[in-house]
Amino acid sequence: MKNILLFVFIVFSAFSGMAQQKWTLQECIQRALEENIQIRQAELDKESAAIDKSDAIGNFLPSLNANASVSKNTGLNFDPTSNLATTTQFLSASGGINTSYTLFDGLRNFKQVQRAKLTALSAQYGLEKLQDDIALVVANGYLQVILNKENLKVFKSQNEVTQQQLQQTQDLVDGGVSPRGDLLEVQAQNATEIQSIVAAENAVQISLISLAQTLLIRDYKSFDIAEGDYAIYGEEMLLLAPEKIIEAAKEERNEVRIAQTNLEIAEKDVQIAKGAQLPTISAFFGYSTRYSEQDIFNSFQEQLYINDGISYGLQLNVPILNGFQARNNVRRSKITADRAAINLEQTKLDLESNVYQAYLDAQGALKSYEAAQKAAESQELAYSYGKDRYDVGLINAFDFSQSKLRYDNAQIDLNRAKYDYIFKIKVLELYFGVPADQLKF
Repeated sequence: MKNILLFVFIVFSAFSGMAQQKWTLQECIQRALEENIQIRQAELDKESAAIDKSDAIGNFLPSLNANASVSKNTGLNFDPTSNLATTTQFLSASGGINTSYTLFDGLRNFKQVQRAKLTALSAQYGLEKLQDDIALVVANGYLQVILNKENLKVFKSQNEVTQQQLQQTQDLVDGGVSPRGDLLEVQAQNATEIQSIVAAENAVQISLISLAQTLLIRDYKSFDIAEGDYAIYGEEMLLLAPEKIIEAAKEERNEVRIAQTNLEIAEKDVQIAKGAQLPTISAFFGYSTRYSEQDIFNSFQEQLYINDGISYGLQLNVPILNGFQARNNVRRSKITADRAAINLEQTKLDLESNVYQAYLDAQGALKSYEAAQKAAESQELAYSYGKDRYDVGLINAFDFSQSKLRYDNAQIDLNRAKYDYIFKIKVLELYFGVPADQLKF
């Protein structure tokens, strides 16, 4: 009984520790890369491509097949050993083994192996691109949680000041120093701030649930992210010329690699289609033997030896007329290759446009953050000045509440600008070649 209680305690402690876990960004990304359904499907596509590659390599091996049959014959039948017609009921058996090997098929086997390798490479690039996309989604969701938490801290911090202001104003009203209208103004402000706190708490929970769903975590209630000091950095990316980032993106981004590989696959298809217009040469070898009850003079083993036979030789197949199928397949393959070339060109143009847009977005986000920082500093000074004046009775509660509201809004705008810039600089880093699983704040 004691052992059972100890086991239950250990299990409960383990689950309690799991419930209290606070997830870092790297842990969230790693979880998403391991559990995301789309990534798991992409991994299956990669495995399927590996099987296709194995099939292509297997085409270089000879085919080998064995056969055997046993039959009971009644009525008019031909004896397989004498090849004479008979109406006697008898038992017969036959067996054999055949092998064939393609000596030349227009080099299609070689091209199929090369194509299979390219297909496997394209599947790998597709998986890596999907991993980058998922990591960016996780990073965005993670930043949204941080932003909502920071906003909640602002609302709670300012409400603590309002609570002190409420008590102070109550004392002044009770002492006949301030009018009752000041107290009502502060009470209304306090009620508004409490509403904002409730809304901010809901925003935190909703963003946490959204992130947990992205990570396929079912336990929403205990899910939380790690607290940290998320400082601004990465300005060195904006010191680079956009052309340099574009050059790096064309070398590192998987969408370009996928388009390039698809073009190479299409070109291989053209070569394979052309190979179908060439002759095919194959070698074959066969061995067979048979047995019949009609042969009463030789035993089963002797019949297998006497009635065996071997066939071998070469086979040539020359395509002459096949309804223009081979020719049209070549033309279709060329059209597909041309489309792949156009798609590669378009992908590069889209990437260039996206990098320029990301670069300008990051620049704009940095300027917006710097402006929000100055505005927050100015509003903080104005709020501090207004508080001092309110404490000595030089301004009323309404004017002070307006000053405080402007300060609160400036803090919220600063948080929004900060994390908007952090996200956009992460996008720029991805284009520059920073691996998705190495993103950090």
